[in-house]
Amino acid sequence: MNPLTSGDFTEAEEPFALFGTWLEEAKASEPNDPNGMALSTVDADGMPNSRMVLLKDFDADGFVFYTNTQSQKGQELLGQGKAAALFHWKSLRRQVRVRGPVSLVSDAEADAYFRSRPRDSRIGAWASQQSRPLESKYALEKAVASYALKFGVGEVPRPPHWTGFRIAPVYIEFWRDGAFRLHDRIVFRRPSPEGDWTRTRLYP
Repeated sequence: MNPLTSGDFTEAEEPFALFGTWLEEAKASEPNDPNGMALSTVDADGMPNSRMVLLKDFDADGFVFYTNTQSQKGQELLGQGKAAALFHWKSLRRQVRVRGPVSLVSDAEADAYFRSRPRDSRIGAWASQQSRPLESKYALEKAVASYALKFGVGEVPRPPHWTGFRIAPVYIEFWRDGAFRLHDRIVFRRPSPEGDWTRTRLYP
């Protein structure tokens, strides 16, 4: 029996293959955004913030998402250098928690992903001054029209303030719903992103 699917998932030896299996199963059962995750950051005063973002890639190096670095989350990520993420798949009654330091993806990675976005989304990345006060919806629409005119039918380059972040996890916890609140929990920890994983089963 495969421990990553129908068996005892707490026997998994490392977290990334298990996460990949759970994500694929979520893609088949979640009605919207199976790659959605609640991203938590802290500001300079230690006050936390959370918001939903989309996971765009993951591998053994970490979990990647994209944003405007001038936004609130972008500034907190750059300033504090750490983040947490939570995946909750209600249809499967599962969740995964991730914690670790963050770093910027390479320019090549950011450029490649930006080119894959719909053209209107690329123009929107230029037009939106994310997290800053907006005087009216018309002002945003005007900015969109202005950048659409600027770029015409040509290539829309990636804005210098728009890129990706990678969470290099030092903590990944898998949670599965159990009868009578006796849930299954397993956590993988390592001292640094370069360290070896240890696995621990937790009380629910």
